[in-house]
Amino acid sequence: MSHRPLVAMTATTLTAATLWYTATPNGEAATTTAATTTATTATAIPSGLNAPYLYLGWGNPPSPTKVMSATGTTQFTLAFMLSDGTCNPKWDGERALTGGTDAAAIKAIRKAGGDVTVSFGGWSGAKLGEKCTTVAKLATAYQKVIDAYDLNSIDIDIESSEYESATARKRVVAALKTVKKNNPGLKVYVTFGTGPAGPGTAGEDLIERAAAKDLDVDGWAVMPFDFDDGTSDMVAATKSAVKGLKDVVADAYGISSAAAYRRVGFSTMNGVTDSADETVTVSDFKAMVTYAKKRHLARVSVWSVNRDRACADGTEATASDECSGIDQATYAFTKTLAGYTG
Repeated sequence: MSHRPLVAMTATTLTAATLWYTATPNGEAATTTAATTTATTATAIPSGLNAPYLYLGWGNPPSPTKVMSATGTTQFTLAFMLSDGTCNPKWDGERALTGGTDAAAIKAIRKAGGDVTVSFGGWSGAKLGEKCTTVAKLATAYQKVIDAYDLNSIDIDIESSEYESATARKRVVAALKTVKKNNPGLKVYVTFGTGPAGPGTAGEDLIERAAAKDLDVDGWAVMPFDFDDGTSDMVAATKSAVKGLKDVVADAYGISSAAAYRRVGFSTMNGVTDSADETVTVSDFKAMVTYAKKRHLARVSVWSVNRDRACADGTEATASDECSGIDQATYAFTKTLAGYTG
């Protein structure tokens, strides 16, 4: 299961925007307003709640501010923050943390009234959770990125070797505990792969370790795609995967099912996925978002804005970095996601 480009990663990415929220006593966002590119107002929602992934270094990436204007979205999850081979964060492990096109994109999103969640990890590249060999060093690396852009939310997209390593999982959990303590109000999401029935052994262990550490994760999110098992009903598989995740979270934290649903979510892959027999249509995604609204899920996302359009040459049923492989209106998934407010 992966949030990954279908080609080598040489991305230009973004970081975070600032949009302030007023929370009600029960933790739900109170009504406030924020400027958008169309000079309208919108109800502010928790940072990262409905932020689709955007990867500016491949797949003919669109202008984020043009996407905002076309869809009404005010949030993006910007991928990926990686290790440069040491315990030092860089965009895709290559570009400096600040300056250049990344910072310029962030500035533009903020000016348009947007908010950005920075995603650490992904499928490819060197992971900070492995290269930072102590909890203190990893927490410092996370903090360096948070401070660089005054972040309101982060996403730990824990995959491949970082996810499979019990040592790395333990280190990530402990480092996030430090980050949460040092950054009151910061939203922390943790994203990982799943089977149709819910998390596997590594995912269960990750959640159980976090609960044992009393780590307050704002949203545990599974990626219900790339099952490679013949699954074709992606709506049903998403619902069952989220239910399985909810069950693990409820058991680990000792909370009710209703409370656990508000602590979990999902990130699907729009259009044709990496598995040849899987397709998530626009109508599928609308059904998924309707389900999320019913359960008040903590986070819903999609991989990715880059793919949120039909292929220019009319190609269908082919996974691509820059188009969905299905017949769809441009940014149909992003527009649908923008309507999710929890």
